Parts: sequence; C-alpha cells; structure tokens
Amino acid sequence: MSDAILSITGLSKTYASGFSALQQVDLQIRRGEIFALLGPNGAGKTTLISIVCGIVNASAGQVTVDGHDIRADYRAARSLIGLVPQELTTDAFETVWNTTSFSRGLFGKPADPAHIERVLRDLSLWDKKDSQIRALSGGMKRRLLIAKALSHEPRLLFLDEPTAGVDVTLRQEMWALVRKLRDTGVTVILTTHYIEEAEEMADRIGVISKGRIILVEDKTELMRKLGTKQLTLQLAQPLQALPAALSDLPLALGAGGNELTYTYDANSEHSGIADLLQRLDAAGLAFKDLKTSQSSLEDIFVSLVREKEA
Repeated sequence: MSDAILSITGLSKTYASGFSALQQVDLQIRRGEIFALLGPNGAGKTTLISIVCGIVNASAGQVTVDGHDIRADYRAARSLIGLVPQELTTDAFETVWNTTSFSRGLFGKPADPAHIERVLRDLSLWDKKDSQIRALSGGMKRRLLIAKALSHEPRLLFLDEPTAGVDVTLRQEMWALVRKLRDTGVTVILTTHYIEEAEEMADRIGVISKGRIILVEDKTELMRKLGTKQLTLQLAQPLQALPAALSDLPLALGAGGNELTYTYDANSEHSGIADLLQRLDAAGLAFKDLKTSQSSLEDIFVSLVREKEA
C-alpha cells in the first residue's frame, strides 16, 4: 500500500476563456497527515480541489485516490473523498438528520443510523438533529457541512477555507475537530489564506501561486529553513545615521533613530551577537533594552510569493 493517499501528476486546467488556473501541478499527499494548501485568492486552490472531487475536468494530468484513478474509476475514488465546501447549499427546510443521512445515500452507502448519530454527536449537533437547517446558527451550519462530508466515512477530507468568516471561538473548535479526525485515520487537506491556520494545524504546507505549486515542505522544516531572527536594540541615545564602522553588519536603524535591528540566521551556530555587542560598545553606543523575534510563516509566505512573481 502506497504511503500517498492522493497522487497528483502533471495536473493542468485551462478554461475556455484561455485562463490557465493550474499549470503542471505535482503533489503527493501522505496518508494520515494534515496538509495545508496556502495561497492568495485566485491562486488555484479551489480549482485543484474541484478536479480531485470530480466537479471540474482537468485539461491534462492524472489524479489517483488510494490507487483509484478519478476518471477511470470515478465511483471508487469519489467514495473515498469528503468535501466541505465554503457555502451551504442545502434545502433550508430539511432537518439536520435527514440531510446528513441523505448525503450518505448519495454515495451508495447503506443506511447506518449509528454512524450518523456518532458524527452528529462528535460535531455537537445531536440535540439539533430534528431542527430545520434554517434555524441553525452560522457556526452550526459550518459544522453541518462537515457532518455531511463525513456521512459516508471518507478517508480523505477536503476543507475549502474552513474558517473563512468564522469567529475565533468557532475557529478553535474547528481546529480541535480536525485534529480529532486526523487521529481517527482521516487524511485532511485544508485550503486557506489564513497563515495562522496553516501554522496551527498542518504537518506539511504547500504554497500555490498563479496556478503553480511553488513549495511543499514540512512545516517545522519550512520554519527552520526560512526563519530568520531579529534582535532589536533600544538605544540609550537616538542616532542620526548608522556609524560607518558598523556598515558591514546586517543592521537597520528605525523608530526615529531609537532602535537598531540586527537580522541573523536562527539556525546558524554563530549568530554574531557577541561580536555585534562588542562592536557597539567600541563605537560608544549604549542600549537600554533588547528583544528577539522570529519571522512568522506569514513573513515567509509573503517573501516566497514575492520572489516567485519577481
């Protein structure tokens, strides 16, 4: 059995208008991981999901889900996938129980009230099982989308912008739920443009920009490789300009001449800080406070996309 539950090779999509939404995308998703596909709006995230889920046809390339080709073996491939779209398009007068049970039936799965009950309980929807969808709050409707996607016991779950427009409390609940799903063996792929979501949730991160995957990396490795640290020194006396004696150092003067920022590689054995402090002392510069900060995934993402578009 392959380690990859989803294999995407040479995937491209060009619409009739000539717009190229995806260009030669190669991606392997490991069984049991949480993978975040990160990219700005219009980068191709939803198109990619739509092709894997059989909603949109690819122009070129191949996709297999657990060994099943999504074209040649559509039914088997699709039955392994759950999709949580951004919007709820269900009949507002239907009940929670009926719509979730109906979703299961769509995949040709026999009725299993015990499974539907378990899903609804896990999502804190059990006490709403007989409520009409129109009576649900926004957060409950979001959870109902997940219940519908889990009704047929998929092994691969797509969450398309799962917490867009959702308040902080619900976002935390959703994150806890996604981890729980992963613990039961479900592989989760989420698309997001919220950096903190990827930072909080993912095992691996893929960055997509203008229809191309520009990077796929383990999250911790990505942070390690691309993370720079900054040491900010609050000066005792403001400076008009950097002294010439310090011009060879990666220093920037800010806050009206009151702060010096030194940028260095967080992973290097030699940060150069001891040398910096000696040279500041030699130049007669005193400081009253210092603090360090590490670049976030957001800084990394912005610089990556900028680099690729340059």
